[in-house]
Amino acid sequence: MCLVSVLCDYLDTVITWTALLLLYIVGEHLIYAPPDISLRDASLFLFILLFFNDNGDIEFGILEVLLHSYPLILQKCSPFSHITISITLTSTSFSTQTLNLIMSSFSVRFLTPPCTPNTVVSSRPKTWLCATPAVAPVPASSEVEASRLEPRVEERDGYWVLKEEYRGGINPQEKVKLEKEPMKLFMEGGIDELAKMSLEEIDGSKLTKDDIDVRLKWLGLFHRRKHQYGRFMMRLKLPNGVTTSAQTRYLASVIKKYGKEGCADVTTRQNWQIRGVVLPDVPEILKGLAEVGLTSLQSGMDNVRNPVGNPIAGIDPDEIVDTRPYTNLLSQFITANSRGNPTITNLPRKWNVCVVGSHDLFEHPHINDLAYMPANKDGRFGFNLLVGGFFSPKRCAEAVSLDAWVSADDVIPLCKAVLEAYRDLGTRGNRQKTRMMWLIDELGIEVFRSEVEKRMLRKQLERASKEELVQKQWERRDYLGVHPQKQEGLSYVGIHIPVGRVQADEMDELANLADKYGTGELRLTVEQNIIIPNVENSKIEALLNEPLLKERFSPEPSLLMKTLVACTGNQFCGQAIIETKARALKVTEEVEREVAVTRPVRMHWTGCPNTCGQVQVADIGFMGCMARDENGKPTEGVDIFLGGRIGSDSHLAEVYKKGVPCKDLVPIVADILVEHFGAVKRNREEGDD
Repeated sequence: MCLVSVLCDYLDTVITWTALLLLYIVGEHLIYAPPDISLRDASLFLFILLFFNDNGDIEFGILEVLLHSYPLILQKCSPFSHITISITLTSTSFSTQTLNLIMSSFSVRFLTPPCTPNTVVSSRPKTWLCATPAVAPVPASSEVEASRLEPRVEERDGYWVLKEEYRGGINPQEKVKLEKEPMKLFMEGGIDELAKMSLEEIDGSKLTKDDIDVRLKWLGLFHRRKHQYGRFMMRLKLPNGVTTSAQTRYLASVIKKYGKEGCADVTTRQNWQIRGVVLPDVPEILKGLAEVGLTSLQSGMDNVRNPVGNPIAGIDPDEIVDTRPYTNLLSQFITANSRGNPTITNLPRKWNVCVVGSHDLFEHPHINDLAYMPANKDGRFGFNLLVGGFFSPKRCAEAVSLDAWVSADDVIPLCKAVLEAYRDLGTRGNRQKTRMMWLIDELGIEVFRSEVEKRMLRKQLERASKEELVQKQWERRDYLGVHPQKQEGLSYVGIHIPVGRVQADEMDELANLADKYGTGELRLTVEQNIIIPNVENSKIEALLNEPLLKERFSPEPSLLMKTLVACTGNQFCGQAIIETKARALKVTEEVEREVAVTRPVRMHWTGCPNTCGQVQVADIGFMGCMARDENGKPTEGVDIFLGGRIGSDSHLAEVYKKGVPCKDLVPIVADILVEHFGAVKRNREEGDD
């Protein structure tokens, strides 16, 4: 095999390239340059650097990469296999400035080569990429050896840590966890001392720098080092997306003090994220959250994310089951009633859970690590179980059946057993291969099921029921606008929050409307919208005439706007390649001037391959990338995805067109809507705006 590496030599302010850029970390999937790549581009930038960042996700070509001082051999692959270059590295790292210059200089497309019989399997760690195709090794036996089922973690002083014998080849995030237990920042008061330190002091030590860049994510705090140095995004736990007016006002009061730096986002997991937080304020913010019944604990990194449920649970005339009791129990278990639950805070990777309560599948069960699907069995109500759904830059997978059913009473024991199996057995090397589905693939679904079963209290797990309660032919309903509740005389009103962004004054006003017209409650949805429940029918007209709903958050947005979703984008997120929220609104507005649609078309935007915007479940998805304009210069662009479906016939979208400059999107999207979604071109008079 051959090893691809590069050296870039920084002299004054000029980048002198003496070799090709490092490796593209893709495990067994190999990538090579297309035949039409220019020799200049090939010599400057053969492979885009793909490396792990401190969020445990992926960032392209931005991070500082540590390179050890030993000879590296580069041999270019097709179509330049005749060129061989030997390099001895003398530099120990690339600077962030250098890599930013790299990314702003050019963009290279990559193709996945077909498999060939002449495969060489590498014995090196899989963080390196060979330049020739390879196939995955075939296990000698379908049996899983007993040693593979030995737990890889153990309890020490109340926390779960990786055993010594399994620490070889672990990823950087695992090393950070080993150096210092992240939960101590909360459970042993470490945050109070950290908050008293200046940023200069913190950055002067690797331990404290890792505290603010990595470990604070266990407290739901994400340092925005790249775009908002010294400021944090705080992610909450909001089971089922249910919140109160008092909670909303408190969050508004937090972000209001930060001025233009402060705002809030509704997330794709029915949750709030607030922005602009500074470290000295964190201890008081955490106390304030507790006083209004909120927590941000265990909402980031290798933890269980916000439990998702039916956004109209308990008020839905057609619901199968009220999901709120189950999502609340899950959240209470996950965080030990907001005190911290270290038994499940050292997972190999993040982990998502949902409880389905509607035929509409508002909860998106197919993209969760664990999904509870309502089903009866022998006269008892309970849930069939789906496992392993996830998105990542390397792979996207739909959840599969565990062939298991649990009664409603065993929702928590089952969740605990699945988490412990994943915690104990999951691998901790390449972060792109540590989500739970990779473990399921390695063990096989039956072995994984048996590992879950032996961690149940009674060591038993019933097989799946055939009495599924979700109607597969159900037409998904629209929750925006006014809809009658199961409670006579009451309605809920779904309002559109453009790409989920909310300012402090708007949060205050939403809280006021919930008090004035409802029962002081708000519901957040995975489409980044908000529902005001329990509105007396006699008050509906007055609510609809409120200025906030007339001017900003409409209950009746256009067909393309109502399902528009966008991630944070590069305004705040250091991983995002492009700006998303403002661009999503602008492109959609311009497309609406070009075509008329007769039904909603779900369009999702995500700034990078981490796909927080969930482009794979959209009718049309836009994933940020670097592209080239008509002059061959680098520009912000997207890969377009097409054909995602949600519901009982769920299907993940596939790539439709790659590397489209954002400035060229409007006519392309308009054509897609006409060709695939029945849109009609508008007849516009000459001179019309």
